[in-house]
Amino acid sequence: MRSKARVYIVDDDDAVRDSLGFQLEAAGYDVQGFGSGTDFLQQAAGLPRGCLILDVRMPEMDGLELQARLSQLELDFPVIMITGHGEVPLAVRAMKAGAIDFVEKPFSEATILGSIALALRPRPSRERRDENADIAEERVGLLSPREREVLEGLVAGRPNKLIAFELGLSPRTVEVHRARVMDKMQARSVSELVRLALAAGVEIKPLIS
Repeated sequence: MRSKARVYIVDDDDAVRDSLGFQLEAAGYDVQGFGSGTDFLQQAAGLPRGCLILDVRMPEMDGLELQARLSQLELDFPVIMITGHGEVPLAVRAMKAGAIDFVEKPFSEATILGSIALALRPRPSRERRDENADIAEERVGLLSPREREVLEGLVAGRPNKLIAFELGLSPRTVEVHRARVMDKMQARSVSELVRLALAAGVEIKPLIS
């Protein structure tokens, strides 16, 4: 009998752990929850490999710190970050450090299941990664200079109104550019847009220093 895929949930909110764990067990995953990054880190070396769902905001040790500690210990757990509203910059930092995906609260069951499926896929070969980078670069090359600026603002976590202020545009014009960026990049979510931007080597930085 084929063993169930393993998912670890690290979140200091008991209700979130229980609710998400119930959903994932119903979807066929073997789920184990931890109330803190410290608890998970103490056991990580002896745990079977599995997808790790981390809340980016936790007391004592946050999701970014836990991700860094696991990397230092060379413990390979594909990471999905759970972020709150306005925490895209933290999610981008996590993805630069190797996280597979991030999901923003509140998220649907379909969204988290899609992220887990992505995280549990076999790692692409070097040839495949190079091919993905070429595709991403080609899509970025389709953007106009203004759309490129909007892309950089989006993946830096800026809301439309702030991008509009920094670029001297109206919020409505930014919305139009944003729609074109998502269309040309063939991205269905901000997290997918971030993955493509990182693959293409787009420098993610503030629009105004």
